[in-house]
Amino acid sequence: MTTMVLLLFLLLLTFSSIGAADELSPYYYYDSCPLAEEIVRQNVAAAVYRDPTMAASLLRLQFHDCFVLGCDASLLLDDAGGIVSEKNAVPNLNSVQGFEVIDRIKDVLEEACPLTVSCADIITIVARDAVHLRGGPNWKVYLGRKDSLKASISAANRMIPAPNFTLEMLISNFQDQGLDIVDLVSLSGSHTIGRSRCLSFKSRLYGQELDKEMEERSSDFFDSLRSVCPQSGRDNALIPLDLKTSRKFDNEYYLNLIRGEGLLQSDNELVYQETEETILRLVWAYAEDQELFFRHFTSSIIKMGNINVLTGNEGEVRHNCRYVNSYYH
Repeated sequence: MTTMVLLLFLLLLTFSSIGAADELSPYYYYDSCPLAEEIVRQNVAAAVYRDPTMAASLLRLQFHDCFVLGCDASLLLDDAGGIVSEKNAVPNLNSVQGFEVIDRIKDVLEEACPLTVSCADIITIVARDAVHLRGGPNWKVYLGRKDSLKASISAANRMIPAPNFTLEMLISNFQDQGLDIVDLVSLSGSHTIGRSRCLSFKSRLYGQELDKEMEERSSDFFDSLRSVCPQSGRDNALIPLDLKTSRKFDNEYYLNLIRGEGLLQSDNELVYQETEETILRLVWAYAEDQELFFRHFTSSIIKMGNINVLTGNEGEVRHNCRYVNSYYH
C-alpha cells in the first residue's frame, strides 16, 4: 500500500510539472507587452557588440539558473531580506557574469510594461538571442514563467556541474534535471563560445592528474595551454573553450573533441575510449552535421527551459531582478 501511494505521488508530481510547462506560450506577452522580445534583443545586441564574449556569459546564466530550483531567476537575487545569494556559490562566484545586462533590460521593460515581464523569462529570451547573434540557431521562446521568492546557495554548490565531472557524474546530474544523453551532448555544445579560467583545467596539464591520454593525441595543444597557464600562478587567466572559432556559435566544439582538443575534463569525458557508444556517435554526428547539432541543441535548451517553472499564481514578477518585491515593503 505504501509503495502504491508513493507511485501515485510521483505521478502527480510528474503531471504537475508537465502542466506547468504546458502553460508557457510563445505569445504570452502578445497583448500585455508586445515589444518585450524586441526590447530584449536590442539590448542583448548592444551588449554583445560592445563585448562579443558577453554572449557566452548570457547563455550561461540560463544553465546556472535552471539547474538550481528550476528556471525561476533565483540566480539573480542578491543578499537581502534573509536571502543568501546563489551568486556566492563556488560555481558562480567571480565567474558568472551578465547581471548588469539583465538589469538594463529589466529597467527598460519596467518603463514599457510595469510588473509584466518576469526576470525568469528575460533570462530565457536573452539566452536565445545570445546564441543567434553569434551565428547559432533561432527558436521560439516559450514564456510565462514567474520569478522565485527564494534562492539556494547550497543547491547551487551541489547541482551545477563542475569542470572536472566524470561522464557518470554528468549523466546523473542531467538526469536529476529530467535531461537525457542527447540533451547532455547537445547542450555541452554551448562550449563552442565562452572562456574558462586556467584554474578550471590546470590539473589536466600537470602532475599526477595530467591527462596523458589526451596529451598523446594532441601534444601541441597541451603545450599551448601550458604557455598561458603555468603550473604556479595565472589561475584566473582566461582561455577560449573553443580555440578555433571562439566567438562563433558553431559545431567546431565537437571537432575539437575528436582532435583531442577539448579544454575541460567534462568536455573530454564525451570522447574517452571507454565512453559509451551512443555518446560517441552523437559527438561524431554533430561534428559532421552542424544543422543536426543546431536542431538537437534547440530542442534541448527549450526542454531545459521548462525545468520546474513557476506559473500562474506561483512566485511573482519582480520589479527589480535582484530583489523580491516584498523587500521594498
